[in-house]
Amino acid sequence: MRRILTTGLAALALAGAAVVTPGYATAPAPQDVLFVGNNWDGTVEVVSAQGGLTSIGRINAVPDRDERMREIYANPVRLAYFLGIRALVGEGHDQFVDDAYSVRDGRLLVVSRPSFADVVAIDIATGELVWRFAVEGQRSDHMAISPDGTEVAVSASTGNVVHLLDVATGRETGRFPSGDSPHENVYSADGRWILHASIGHVYSPLDHPALDTTKGERYFQIVDRATGQVVRRIDMGAELDEAGYPHMSSAVRPMTLSPDARYAYLQVSFFHGFVEYDLVQDRVTRVANLPIADEVEDLPREQYLLDSAHHGIAMNPAGTDLCVAGTMSDYATIVSPETLRHKGLVRSGKKPYWATPSADGQHCYVSWSGDDKVSAISYRTGQEVGSVQVGDHPQRMRLGQVPAGWRGGPAA
Repeated sequence: MRRILTTGLAALALAGAAVVTPGYATAPAPQDVLFVGNNWDGTVEVVSAQGGLTSIGRINAVPDRDERMREIYANPVRLAYFLGIRALVGEGHDQFVDDAYSVRDGRLLVVSRPSFADVVAIDIATGELVWRFAVEGQRSDHMAISPDGTEVAVSASTGNVVHLLDVATGRETGRFPSGDSPHENVYSADGRWILHASIGHVYSPLDHPALDTTKGERYFQIVDRATGQVVRRIDMGAELDEAGYPHMSSAVRPMTLSPDARYAYLQVSFFHGFVEYDLVQDRVTRVANLPIADEVEDLPREQYLLDSAHHGIAMNPAGTDLCVAGTMSDYATIVSPETLRHKGLVRSGKKPYWATPSADGQHCYVSWSGDDKVSAISYRTGQEVGSVQVGDHPQRMRLGQVPAGWRGGPAA
C-alpha cells in the first residue's frame, strides 16, 4: 500500500489548451489567470500573472444573494448557523467565498460559499449561475480540483464529509467521511488518491494543550477516490509525539507535496513552522521552527486566529523551495526544504493567509487578508517582486483560466 500511495502524489498544475473542432477553425485558447477569493466581499478577483500582477476584473460570486438570504431568514436553524459563522469563524463578517476553481476551458468558475453552505458554478462570460449544490450540514469550506479537471472535492465543515462533484453538472459522484471540521483537500497527480485533513473545533476557546481532546477528532487521511474508502487515517499529534515533539496539535492545516510525492509538508494548529512527513515510511522526519514575532511570543493560544499560527504553504515545482505564510507574525518567507533555513522575512502586509506557486514556478503568490493585497515573492531571492490590491479579505488563490479576451468590471 505504501508504494502505491506514493505514485503521483504531486502538486496540481492547471494548463489551458486550444479547443479544436473538426471542420472548424481553432478556437482561441483561454487565458491563464490567478483567481483570488475575496471572502468577505463575495467576489473573486481575476488577476493576470503575465508580466506582473494586474487585476483584470471581478466576478460576483453571490449573484443569488437575495434569494439565499430569504431562505435563511425563513429557516431558524439556518439563520442560527449563518449568524454563528459570522460571529465565530467570520470574525464579524459573512463568508461568501472560500475557494474557487475554473474548468479547463475557462467557461465556468466553481466557488464554495461557507455562509450559504453550498458550492456553485458561475458562467464567467455572463456572471449567471449554472448549478448549485447544497453541502451536508451548514457550512462549505476548502476545495480541490482533480487533475483531469472534471471533479471538485469540497469539505462540508459541520457535515463531517467531503463531497465529490462533477464540475459540469454539480452532481455528486461520491463522498467520504472525515473527522470534525473537514478542511484541506489535495488530489494526487494521477487522480487516484485524495489527501485530506480535518481541523476540529477551531472556534472553541479551550485551546490549552491539557484540553486538547475538546477540539474533536482531527485526522490526516489518504482516500481512494474511486471507492471513497479511507485507506490511511493518521493522528498527526500522536505521530509528532512519537517522533519526540510532544504537546503539538493533531490538526493539519494547509499542506504541500514534494515533486516526487515522497514528502508532505504540513502546517498544524498553533505551530510557527511546518512538519515534514514521509509518506513512504509513514512517519514524521523533521520539524521546521520558523520565526515568531515579539508581540506573538507570549500571546495566549486563545487569541490565535482560528488556531492558525501559520496558514499557507506551497512548494515550487522544482522542489527546491517552500513558500510559507506566517499568519500570526505577519510575514511570508521562502524556506529551503533541504536545510530548513529561510531567506529572510517579507513583511508587506498583515495576516497572510494562503500561498500558491505561479504557473512557471518562479514566484509564490501570498494573500495578505488584513490588507486586501496579493504579493508575488521570488522563490529564488525571497524578495517581493510585485503586488496588487484586491477585494475585502482575500484568502484562497488558485491558478485557472478565463475565456480569451475576457475583461470583467467590478462586481455589482
